[in-house]
Amino acid sequence: MTDHFSQAAPGRVSASPPGIRLRRSVGNGVRRGLERVTSGPIAPHQAAVVRIGLSLTWLALLLREWVHRDVLYGPDSPWSWQMAREWTVTGGGFTALLWHDGRLWFELIYLAAMAAAVMMLVGWRTRTASLLFLIGVLAIQNRNPFVGNGGDNVIHIMAIYLVFARCGQVWSLDARRRPAADRDGGRDVVGIALWTLLTAVLAVITGLGELGAGWTFLLWGFALAQLAWWAARRYAPGEPRAVMGAVGNVVHAGALLMVAIQVCLIYATSGWYKIQGLQWQDGTALYYVLHLDNVSPWPALSHAVASSSLIVLLLTYGTVIVEVAFPFTLFNRKLRTAMVAIMAGMHMGIGILLGLPFFALAMITTDAFFLPTAVLHWLVARAKSALRWTQSLTQSWRPIPSIAEKPAEPVHRRG
Repeated sequence: MTDHFSQAAPGRVSASPPGIRLRRSVGNGVRRGLERVTSGPIAPHQAAVVRIGLSLTWLALLLREWVHRDVLYGPDSPWSWQMAREWTVTGGGFTALLWHDGRLWFELIYLAAMAAAVMMLVGWRTRTASLLFLIGVLAIQNRNPFVGNGGDNVIHIMAIYLVFARCGQVWSLDARRRPAADRDGGRDVVGIALWTLLTAVLAVITGLGELGAGWTFLLWGFALAQLAWWAARRYAPGEPRAVMGAVGNVVHAGALLMVAIQVCLIYATSGWYKIQGLQWQDGTALYYVLHLDNVSPWPALSHAVASSSLIVLLLTYGTVIVEVAFPFTLFNRKLRTAMVAIMAGMHMGIGILLGLPFFALAMITTDAFFLPTAVLHWLVARAKSALRWTQSLTQSWRPIPSIAEKPAEPVHRRG
């Protein structure tokens, strides 16, 4: 019996077995994927959206709570410094605010958290800013964990992933200075000074015994990694730099993958949990939500929406449907874009009707992570056009000086 695959007819190419073709296609796909991941940072615009959106949300939250910061997180908080310290030790949390109980230390940490948010927002020294941003978020949130909501949890989790992501490749000051930094040969005097200052502070804190084993390993590992990256750029621009760059790209891809998985888990668990509730099953859940006094900044508007049974029914069932379906719509580009728009509208409604603007901003930011790059460029172009139109409109509103306001011309008399 002849082997069908070993002896082909003259003039014809022998066909490979299906198993071999499958292994080849899988191998080629894996090879292309590895080349794509290691050759450069993937999804740089999506990473920049998360950086800008979360830092803006966190900065707005800190500014909003500025007046009440002492009561919420500071020395005047009902959740006293000693209670917070015992809670943190028991739960294994981390917050720099518990290193000292003085008011000056609290004000310094609060301002430092705001400064780190600004650094992340504009993308200045993003690698260092991402770690400072995480430390600031943990310092404030873990000081009093009873005053947060779901938006704070989202910022908390995403701040961890941003430490490992290259989120300053575009739409940042780092992207603007990168060509000059490459021409500089890796000297980076400002970066060296910043690293030296922060490493000295880290050495003092470590010497005082304020860091646990895990945070000691993380922070010193981060500092040494920064030093190794600078040394490779400065003294080994060939293969060592290429290898370190490929490793950084893989870590970046892993961080963005975790962001995507985290968002899918948020929506999937929220949707499936709602399905188990009787009020969500009969379509009346939002009616009761809209009548909660503590989350109704505009009761008249909330009651007007809740007065329509059809609207309540559609919104209740629609919320469950889009949350459960969200992870399954990410494989189609057009469907994914439409779903992101729907989710953004849903969170805008939550922010307005339930008085949760920072939660809404945090979730809209994570939703925008799934937008294609072309859509992000289109949104940026529309935002620039709107800004130019606003500037031209304000210039056209400038009052024209009347004739009476013009200075009188001097009269020249003839002698």
